[in-house]
Amino acid sequence: MSDSHETDRNIEIWKIKKLIKALESARGNGTSMISLIMPPRDQVARVAKMLGDEYGTASNIKSRVNRQSVLAAITSAQQRLKLYNKVPPNGLVLYTGTIVTEDGKEKKVTIDFEPFKPINVSLYLCDNKFHTEALNELLESDDKFGFIVMDGNGTLFGTLSGNTREVLHKFTVDLPKKHGRGGQSALRFARLRMEKRHNYVRKTAELATQFFINPATSQPNVAGLILAGSADFKTELSQSDMFDQRLQAKILNVVDVSYGGENGFNQAIELSAEILANVKFIQEKKLIGKYFEEISQDTGKYVFGVDDTLKALEMGAVETLIVWENLDINRYTLKNSSTGEITIKHLNKEQEADQSNFRDPTTNTDLEVQEKMSLLEWFANEYKKFGCSLEFVTNKSQEGSQFCRGFGGIGGMLRYQLDIRSFDELSDDDDVYEDSD
Repeated sequence: MSDSHETDRNIEIWKIKKLIKALESARGNGTSMISLIMPPRDQVARVAKMLGDEYGTASNIKSRVNRQSVLAAITSAQQRLKLYNKVPPNGLVLYTGTIVTEDGKEKKVTIDFEPFKPINVSLYLCDNKFHTEALNELLESDDKFGFIVMDGNGTLFGTLSGNTREVLHKFTVDLPKKHGRGGQSALRFARLRMEKRHNYVRKTAELATQFFINPATSQPNVAGLILAGSADFKTELSQSDMFDQRLQAKILNVVDVSYGGENGFNQAIELSAEILANVKFIQEKKLIGKYFEEISQDTGKYVFGVDDTLKALEMGAVETLIVWENLDINRYTLKNSSTGEITIKHLNKEQEADQSNFRDPTTNTDLEVQEKMSLLEWFANEYKKFGCSLEFVTNKSQEGSQFCRGFGGIGGMLRYQLDIRSFDELSDDDDVYEDSD
């Protein structure tokens, strides 16, 4: 199970994806949409001055309508910037402008936030759309991968995270060549050679544990390991019983490189690019695979579908909540105006179009919508209260696509066995649990 830091991060990433979608679909008329990104050590004063200069320039725009909307956008950017006396530690992202809504009305929008990790981009654009390309940097996985590059001359330990590579340590070794000097007994020489080789593998294995296992948690500090090298040292290392079992489990790839040292490191990164890009994908396949396994073994420790999953959540039975990142279901809080009774309903697009979902089934009274919010958003805000971890999945892998089609894109793995069917019989108000198919 991933730790809560990992879950929080996945949620942040999902929020940014959602924001990008919303910003990309927004359109203005004229050039009244400002995209502004300030990297971590930028100065508010610099940007404030720049906006002032822009205001001066914009005052000369010929068309009155256009001029007014640009000036309005710059003013609202200046106002919002005043709320910050300095740029937050991870930088600042600000979008502001007048957009045209679906029904053709104009609406002012301002979004400003500190990203969940540093954004190393400086951007100011005034255009008829928002520019979100730079936010994609926030979506890149910042998983760390460990590299061990080992050949007959020595070993290098390195890590790669995003585009940042770091050499942690390297050492050289002087192994005797295959051919003994004249006069030495061939047997003794071969034995010596094997011994030195063995010691070299042991030293590498010990250092690997030192660099890639976090002593505090005694868990690996990397998302995966790549072993690289020339000759068969790398294979010998991966199969050696001196090599830490916890790291053994993290090996993603064993590659042949024609150099040792830093050149070998760079080559190993190139050769592993595809595998590293797929790690998220692999993690997702594993997660959903585990879920399917519970179902095929009929352990009773799983739920699927909105209604059952929510019942299990409320009982605190869900350990891992799994939802498709594009699940299109809204959570409605409905109020019966005559009785004052509140009902919660989860409706998809088709159900929203069916007016009977907004009427009381017995009295036919209209129910008024008190609140409407995307179910995903509600999960992102509330999941901690239910003591579960939240995993967003895509439908890009075969498993993911099956999960979305066959199981409605929502389900959970449970802490203990639960027979959801038995709830329905116990429930005294039957109409709550009507199947909403």
